[in-house]
Amino acid sequence: MKKIILLILLILPIIVNANQNEEIENKHILAKTAKASILMEVSTGKILHEHNIHEKLAPASMTKIMTLLLIMEDLKKERITLEDEVLITPNAASMGGSQVFLEAGSKIKFEDLIKAIAIASANDASIAVSEALNGTHETFVARMNDKCKAIGCKNTNFINSHGLDAENHYSTAYDMALISRELLKYEKVLEYTNIYEEYLNKPDGSSTWMVNTNRLIRFYSGLDGLKTGFTSGSGYCLAATAKRNNMRLISVIMKEATPNDRNNSTIELLNYGFGNYKVKTILDTKHDLGQIEIFNGKTKTASLKLIEAATNLENISEEKKYTYQVIAKPLKAPVHVGDIVGYLEVYEAGKLINKFDITVKETVLKANIWDLYKRNLNKILRGN
Repeated sequence: MKKIILLILLILPIIVNANQNEEIENKHILAKTAKASILMEVSTGKILHEHNIHEKLAPASMTKIMTLLLIMEDLKKERITLEDEVLITPNAASMGGSQVFLEAGSKIKFEDLIKAIAIASANDASIAVSEALNGTHETFVARMNDKCKAIGCKNTNFINSHGLDAENHYSTAYDMALISRELLKYEKVLEYTNIYEEYLNKPDGSSTWMVNTNRLIRFYSGLDGLKTGFTSGSGYCLAATAKRNNMRLISVIMKEATPNDRNNSTIELLNYGFGNYKVKTILDTKHDLGQIEIFNGKTKTASLKLIEAATNLENISEEKKYTYQVIAKPLKAPVHVGDIVGYLEVYEAGKLINKFDITVKETVLKANIWDLYKRNLNKILRGN
């Protein structure tokens, strides 16, 4: 009996200590009801909170974030325009689940299909744009997966463009945050994801009332996107983005039991981010970074500027000081605005913390023979 009591006394502290450690760990987990979650600051890509972020789960209609990304990419490259009309195929019209009841043989503008995807999470619209952009849905899905690899997603595989449950169709909270961050490079998409309700007017005179599946855009300050999701396999999901005080956050919630749990977890993550962090703008894109020499250009030099603002994420109570230096070498013409011609090194307390790409403020074309003749003549006349 004494041996049993002694054994209990030896084991009890271990059990108590393990329980205490578990409680301490759980206190640091936000959105506890979610299977996986992440909070990311957009400009730096820094993760502010994470839980099971690499676990492969069904993403449901969050899949459409990638669909929207490829649409916005093609718009930027002018492969399509918002006014282009898409012929709705029987395949697209037959899609079930969330839909706007597109009719086979009708023609709908790209912009209206984007709204149908962003607002109503329309599966038929997702199929329609995928076929219009890449010929077949299968080819578009292959492009989706190629894009995933290009932006660093290592645990995502898409089988379709809409997100209905399918074998081997999966993603992670981290990868969905990466895809969302990439989509947010196209700020115009927020004009659509921030619409709460709108009618889709069709060629036959009928219309479908679309109400945003992301109810938080009406209730959470600064929230203007991105995409909800639900299937029996995925549970309730939401990739959301909100901006306050020059800081934009992305939260991803996966596999919640109810829509309320999904929304409450999203609010908890975003509140944590806005309540504890801020983005410090070190230099904006208007700042003059000096001149760079251009060989054989119509002008000898060009002014330098940042492609995107140089920022750093700080604790809300911090006031850090930064130094920086420009790293750029002379270039040969032509040099175009947007070309990466060097970078800005940013230091905090003498330590390199980040590098930011720089470009020229104005395009410098290659000098022709007449330009070079005048330049040499001026040198002679000045006695140089």
